[in-house]
Amino acid sequence: MSASQSLGYEIFISEPIPQAVKELVPNGDRRMFSPLSTTLIYGKNDAVLVDPPMTNDQTAAVGDWIEKSGKKLTHIFVTHGHGDHWFGAGPLVERFPGSKVVASAGTIALMKWHASADARAAIWDRAFPDQIPTTPVEAETVPNNRFQLEGHDLVIVEVGHSDTDDTTVLHIPDLSLVVAGDVIYNGVHQYLSESADGGRDLWRSAIDIVAALEARWIVSGHKDKALDDDASRVIAGTRTYLNTVEELLPAHDDALSFFNAMLERFPELLNPGALWSGAQTLYR
Repeated sequence: MSASQSLGYEIFISEPIPQAVKELVPNGDRRMFSPLSTTLIYGKNDAVLVDPPMTNDQTAAVGDWIEKSGKKLTHIFVTHGHGDHWFGAGPLVERFPGSKVVASAGTIALMKWHASADARAAIWDRAFPDQIPTTPVEAETVPNNRFQLEGHDLVIVEVGHSDTDDTTVLHIPDLSLVVAGDVIYNGVHQYLSESADGGRDLWRSAIDIVAALEARWIVSGHKDKALDDDASRVIAGTRTYLNTVEELLPAHDDALSFFNAMLERFPELLNPGALWSGAQTLYR
């Protein structure tokens, strides 16, 4: 899809994959990881990748996709520190020499934490044993939080806390596009585990910052591939979900009843397992 004669964008969806968790979600689903969106913004010759995926297999598939585009990969941008949005960066830099990994300073700090031995063992390798690359990643900041693709500005917008700390979005004004990482969701249950203690209020403020960019299209880090990227719709959906959480949390005394009430409100959203993880954390 393109909103400009000289720039375009495409999205690669890495399909949900199972987690190494025996416990089922209360609705009977197997524990799965949400679909991951990786975006390629391209010009006539060059391209920028946003949020490479997590596992070796996902990364290899994205690499094949980039190769088939025929574009030269110049940058890999990471919206936030969660490993599912950047663990594949190292192998992609090796496959596409000369490409640089860029992110905000806050994102880079969280990337280092998620890459630590303790975080890998407790979170990522526990859920996806022997599936995640070990290639080290050296991300760097860019002056004034902006860089270019064939003369077009790509602007890193720091929005603060959304579903984790120090998150950013990438604004491409000439495409009327925002690649929003996990600030905005699209047809998928939202990750709530880091939303307590005022986190959801901060998340709503982050959404306001994205809305003020007045983009026509927003690519969500987790999206239902059957849905479009209409900015107004995905912003409204993300806000409605958070507002419903605020309504239902005090009305229910335990994680299971909250989970069931949210499922009743949002039966169409993908991956109830993400909701269940958040519910358990919030009620713990």
